[in-house]
Amino acid sequence: MSQTLVTMSDQAADHVQGLIRLNIDSAEGFTAAAKRVEDPRVADLFREYAAQRSKNAEELKAAVAFNGEEPADSGTTAGTLHRWWLEIRGTVTGHDTANVLAEAERGEDSIKHHYEDAIKECSGSPIIQLLTKQYENVKAAHDRVRDLRDAYKAAKS
Repeated sequence: MSQTLVTMSDQAADHVQGLIRLNIDSAEGFTAAAKRVEDPRVADLFREYAAQRSKNAEELKAAVAFNGEEPADSGTTAGTLHRWWLEIRGTVTGHDTANVLAEAERGEDSIKHHYEDAIKECSGSPIIQLLTKQYENVKAAHDRVRDLRDAYKAAKS
């Protein structure tokens, strides 16, 4: 890591801590969703995204630790509630892939917007390169999940 990360502002560190929690939530959400879909290809994709989000969290934790702070080590209450809702909805709908994709896309909207906010707020901070790289991966995953959701909806029509 670059020595300049030591100078990450408190504001940037707060945003990064939030993104750590959201990436943990996202990884856990994708892992849970992979167990609930009927299509094994979608399940594999969800497991891939779960691993990507775990890696994001670890990279962000390293930046926070390098900055001399204790990194977040758990997700958010909202993330736990979203996974609970996914479980309930999956039980009611029979784990339909289209419905699970719709819920996953909702979660992806949230993390994508949080990255966008963090990038705006951390402009000029040494962490911006890492945030931008991770955002590109998050946005690509969001778009893929959205496209799969739309394809499944169209196939059901």
